[in-house]
Amino acid sequence: MLQSEKRSLVRFLVIYLTSTLLLFSLASWIFYTATKHQIIDQQRTALKYEADHIISKLRLLHNSNEKKLIYPRSKSIDSAIYDTDKKYIFGSYSDEQSLQKGKETDMLYFIKKVEPYYLGAAYLRTSKKLERAPIEKLQKSIGFFMLVAGALFLVLGYYLGRLFVAPMRESLEKMNHFIQDTTHELNTPISTILTNIEMIETFGKHKESSSELKRIEIASKTLSRIYDDLTYLNLNHHYHRQVVTVNMVALIQERVAYFSAMSGAKNLNVILKLEENFTLEIDKNDALRVVDNLISNAIKYNKQNGLLEISLSKESLIVRDTGIGISAEDLKYIMQRFKRANKSEGGFGIGLHIVSQVCENYQFEFEIKSILHEGTEVHIRWKK
Repeated sequence: MLQSEKRSLVRFLVIYLTSTLLLFSLASWIFYTATKHQIIDQQRTALKYEADHIISKLRLLHNSNEKKLIYPRSKSIDSAIYDTDKKYIFGSYSDEQSLQKGKETDMLYFIKKVEPYYLGAAYLRTSKKLERAPIEKLQKSIGFFMLVAGALFLVLGYYLGRLFVAPMRESLEKMNHFIQDTTHELNTPISTILTNIEMIETFGKHKESSSELKRIEIASKTLSRIYDDLTYLNLNHHYHRQVVTVNMVALIQERVAYFSAMSGAKNLNVILKLEENFTLEIDKNDALRVVDNLISNAIKYNKQNGLLEISLSKESLIVRDTGIGISAEDLKYIMQRFKRANKSEGGFGIGLHIVSQVCENYQFEFEIKSILHEGTEVHIRWKK
């Protein structure tokens, strides 16, 4: 699966799962709240029943002729009786309790008026500890339901996401097939043009047409580079890399000479600051892709009579130009495939993407610094 497909799938899953889980969380919270209130109401009803039972016992004591009165206690609840002034008379509490209910966080309270005043009691206050076991069981059930529902929705969302990105995958596959067919067809004519230009220059024929030949050479080399990039892009995942010791100084000098016709067309001042005899362990074709793309971009997006500076050291490769630059907004996405910050120049928007892929394969640090209308600096650091 391509990075673009993965990003689309992840975004779809995030939106889908977030909205679905929020909806189910709201429904579960409403269900939990209603069921919790129902459980508490059931316990409160039981407390009211106990209060009625105590009042009936008080009535029996009030009507009995016994001299010794025993307050009716209950094993499941605490209770107390109060006079008309709401003062404590007697009860099963360990200390005197006011007639107020108190906060019903862990306790349930019920106050009932005693009419008539049995044994001088005008109010009965009852309380019991809230039984949390049914509530905890409810919480576990809802948590398990949310866990199972989340897993089911994740699986369902994944398959829906694959269906969602299927048209994009089909389009990308068609585009890749088109690129493969195009590059295959371009190879022969480009090679023929470049070979014949080299032969004409070698044997010195048609010197009067040297400016025309230069333009043909520039265009042919541009096409050749695009061809190489497209081929590399298609074969990157199946490309067998042969890591060797590459003389980066000689490679850069060779590629600068290769692009001399393009840089000369813009009358660029090319400055090379190369550390002598610097070598790098890398596949030579990967090194070529990096150097070619950085130099060609620095030429393509440079200004007339501008500066192209290439610095090579044991720590890094820096390519600097005084071109049109890149905006801060475009810098965030400039390394993505087919992303182009400037639509006025040609190209497919794959050069920096290829450079970033090569750097990722070798764990090089790749950084682009740019100021719009002032220029761009590309840093590749291979020594941490």
